[in-house]
Amino acid sequence: MQQPAIDILNANRIMSIATVRPDGWPQNTIVGYANEGFRLYFLIYRTSQKFENISRDDRVSIAVGHEPTQLSDVRAVYAGCTAHEVTDLGERSRAWKLLAERHTNLTDLAPPGTDDVATMVAECSHVSVLDYSQGLGHTEYISLNSEVPAVAPQK
Repeated sequence: MQQPAIDILNANRIMSIATVRPDGWPQNTIVGYANEGFRLYFLIYRTSQKFENISRDDRVSIAVGHEPTQLSDVRAVYAGCTAHEVTDLGERSRAWKLLAERHTNLTDLAPPGTDDVATMVAECSHVSVLDYSQGLGHTEYISLNSEVPAVAPQK
């Protein structure tokens, strides 16, 4: 059985990403993404506040979900991740392919040049899965860090 968090990540295309501003306040924006498991690829402009924030502090928080038709359909993933620029040409090409497959509006464009746009990856460490089909407020915690239990229900 596939991890429910991966099912949610695979079923969506847009994520909210919060970075840490220079003054310590969080900054939350949305970006399109594509994932390989818990590795989330996205593109950002080098002139953006997001790029500056991640360059200074690689800790980010993401949220992925969709608007449900009824309360019991609420399913979302929240995760603490570290993010960095993808510099390996092979991985950058794979990321572009994944992004173009998920975001068909990109297929008419050439892969972005590295002068203006950075290909980024967020690697999830601490993941929470919200699933109201299991009961209102049902959340499970998944740690991708071996020092923390693999799955622990949250209250």
